Amino acid sequence: MKQFGLQLPDYPWNAMQPFAAKAARHPGGVVNLSIGTPVDPTPEIVQAALKAAADAPGYPTTHGTPAVREAIAGWYARRRGVPDLDPEAIMPTVGSKELVAWLPLLLGLGAGDVVVRPRVAYPTYDIGARLAGAEAVAGDDLDELDPAVRAKVRLVWVNSPGNPTGSVRDKKSMGRIVEQARQLGAVVASDECYAELGWGPWDPARGGETVPSVLDPEVAQGSHEGLLSVYSLSKQSNLAGYRAAFIAGDGALMPNLVNSRKHAGMIVPAPVQAATAAAVADDAHVQAQKDLYRGRRERLLPALEKFGLQIHDSEAGLYLWGTAGEDTWATVDRFAQQGIVVGPGVFYGEHGEGFVRVALTGTDERIDAAVERLG
Repeated sequence: MKQFGLQLPDYPWNAMQPFAAKAARHPGGVVNLSIGTPVDPTPEIVQAALKAAADAPGYPTTHGTPAVREAIAGWYARRRGVPDLDPEAIMPTVGSKELVAWLPLLLGLGAGDVVVRPRVAYPTYDIGARLAGAEAVAGDDLDELDPAVRAKVRLVWVNSPGNPTGSVRDKKSMGRIVEQARQLGAVVASDECYAELGWGPWDPARGGETVPSVLDPEVAQGSHEGLLSVYSLSKQSNLAGYRAAFIAGDGALMPNLVNSRKHAGMIVPAPVQAATAAAVADDAHVQAQKDLYRGRRERLLPALEKFGLQIHDSEAGLYLWGTAGEDTWATVDRFAQQGIVVGPGVFYGEHGEGFVRVALTGTDERIDAAVERLG
């Protein structure tokens, strides 16, 4: 008898159970720096907006209210250097992960089509291609690909700042991908959900530049054609539990995406849309949260180096990406012996072998406990 159910690989984090159990036995308690879920409170201004919109007996709109789309357009202009975004070319989504997983299907991709994703990447890019029946191929530059594969490319995922590496593409690098994709008639979808969390040269509060968006005029070269920016408020606003995210860009692609999501019932609840509008309109809570992460990063990074980890990239985002020059699982086990759970680099593709990802998403008390153990 033919089996029911999608034939997808096991969820990778299930493999962490024995290491999490070992870490939990530490007398000082576990420090979980693996998945990167926010631990700080949801801002009061956002909670208030959610409560004010709680009386919502009717169906919400799939495209999003004019208020939320206008607030998002204002945020792109104010924070991302995108002054020309039409609110009609914006749509809220149920978190960004579902959009990443379903975008190839929503774009009509299928057998014979290729989805390109970064060489070290969040695994949902591959899952999205698989759900659509397309082929996922790893590459950071389309010229790396075999010509026969390159000719079949329909969607190119850019992830900057990257998860798990924390690498950032500058405007020139991102513009090159846009040019290459347009030559092929492919869509570029840029996953940018860590953009407010740049460090060093990408930290505007410390004299650095803003992390560029694919919709930035210098990158987009005067047109949003074929370009989609994907963003989540989980990281910058502690809204992982709200599933508050959005997609913006090509005004010609958006009506079809909206229509397909209407048919599928992919709708963001009305109170969450109101909370999203409040979150993107307030910059103060974003800076306050970033300052918390900056302090945790500045304490944790030297402790990891003392423990023998060589940190690579990690220019932005909520993670430190490093290697101890050994097998990934050996490093994961050494951390577990100290009561610390980290993310295995092998979850992010073969080029992640030997690396681990360490999240900054612990309370100050737990980060300090990790620093003490590592030192």
